[in-house]
Amino acid sequence: MEIVVPDEYKYLYVRNAERPVVKVPDPVLRQVAAPVTKVGGTESKLIDEMMRVMRKANGIGLAAPQLGILKRIITISPHGMRPLALINPTITFREGSAIAQEGCLSIPGLYGDVERHLKIEVEAYDRRGKPVAFEMEGLPARVVQHEVDHLDGVLFIDKVGLATLHWMHPEGSDDDVE
Repeated sequence: MEIVVPDEYKYLYVRNAERPVVKVPDPVLRQVAAPVTKVGGTESKLIDEMMRVMRKANGIGLAAPQLGILKRIITISPHGMRPLALINPTITFREGSAIAQEGCLSIPGLYGDVERHLKIEVEAYDRRGKPVAFEMEGLPARVVQHEVDHLDGVLFIDKVGLATLHWMHPEGSDDDVE
């Protein structure tokens, strides 16, 4: 799907030091990220930068490809949950489904309804390289699924109910954006 950005939103699509998140149609967003083979200082610095960018953009999730780095690393920070970094995340269990509105820092201003699993289990490595596993449901599960999609070159617009797509200024919205 090609995104035609309305003129009043085009300034959100400029990538610079102030807005470092990669935006559509940058081809890096459609590539599959490579697994991290060794967790070290480079990954730790990347996670710190991802957390910083995610907070500054008022996001609740970010994947390394959204900063132009094709590594399988995501950060999440849904409301009410401490920020979390997952390296090489794999969803090992899925249950139920729910439809909710999503947005994306790589497609600012565009929102729509996406069906995702309600409950998941995810295995990954933490920023120290230790294996971790989490059971998540609701918004945290949704955010992880959205971010893992980014690692596989999939965007929310690939799964959205097309009739629900709409433009709304992200700074004037109470909606959750990843």
